[in-house]
Amino acid sequence: MNQNQEIQKLVDGILNKQIRYIAKAISFIENSEYKIKKPFLKLIFPYTGKASIIGITGSPGAGKSTITDKLIKAFRNDNKSVAVLAIDPSSPFTKGALLGDRIRMQSHTTDPFVYIRSMASRGALGGLSQATKDAIKVLDAAGFDIIIVETVGVGQSEIDVVKVADCVVLIFAPGFGDEIQAMKAGVVEIADIYVINKADLDFAQKLFKEISDIANLSQKQPKPAVLKTIATNTFQESGIDLLKKEISNYLNFIKNSSNLAKKRQYFIESELIDTLSKAMIDKILSNQNIKSFFDKATIKKIYNKELNFYTVIDKIMEAI
Repeated sequence: MNQNQEIQKLVDGILNKQIRYIAKAISFIENSEYKIKKPFLKLIFPYTGKASIIGITGSPGAGKSTITDKLIKAFRNDNKSVAVLAIDPSSPFTKGALLGDRIRMQSHTTDPFVYIRSMASRGALGGLSQATKDAIKVLDAAGFDIIIVETVGVGQSEIDVVKVADCVVLIFAPGFGDEIQAMKAGVVEIADIYVINKADLDFAQKLFKEISDIANLSQKQPKPAVLKTIATNTFQESGIDLLKKEISNYLNFIKNSSNLAKKRQYFIESELIDTLSKAMIDKILSNQNIKSFFDKATIKKIYNKELNFYTVIDKIMEAI
């Protein structure tokens, strides 16, 4: 079977929502260069755009995975099919997912309408790798109603989720210094819903008030809701149904206005720039006339100030 036939087999399996082919397709796009996976992505693109995409982000230890687990159950109670991409820190050696958040969601593994996948951030500073965005397309084409993207949880730099999620849920927990982080615009501006998790702990009410004050200053429409939840283990939970309701209300609001179309056009523009930038860099670096500027001798000359760094840049631009 040639490559085109293999790709078509993958696509057919995805469109028939066969988990084996979904898993295989995500592994394929994680481990393939753009030019290899491009024919596959071209074929599935027309089938994307139907799923509601929810981003779950926040500080490490705030309870993102536990809340995601509870949300799966809540959406399944509404007969919605749910896919989860849990983005984990990368191993510095293998670049693979280090933590594997799926272990917190094992109760859903026998449900044929739930698919959970851990993916490595692969060092992406914004929290999401390009493979994550492509994996969302696979799950969307497979017909999942809800796709939840749970990010690494590295703080203010982790804002790429706003480039893929229709609704971003930002989770805080008392005692993590989150009220200070929340003041930083990079974090504040991405949230559509704020959640104070572990609301039974000390200082939860103080944090709730501070985040509420911040939400009231937001220019977003509708203004972000601020909720309290308790989601710390299998046996204790509170506020999850209200969170699901707020997510659903927000998604309905943006669908019935022009906001969803504007968001998704922004997603497309952003990904066009990112994908084109990567493709152009790959093409430039494969040019034989360019490669000589990256040899050890040239690098050494720049280091010794025998060549000016910016003069070399000018010469590279002339050679393109």
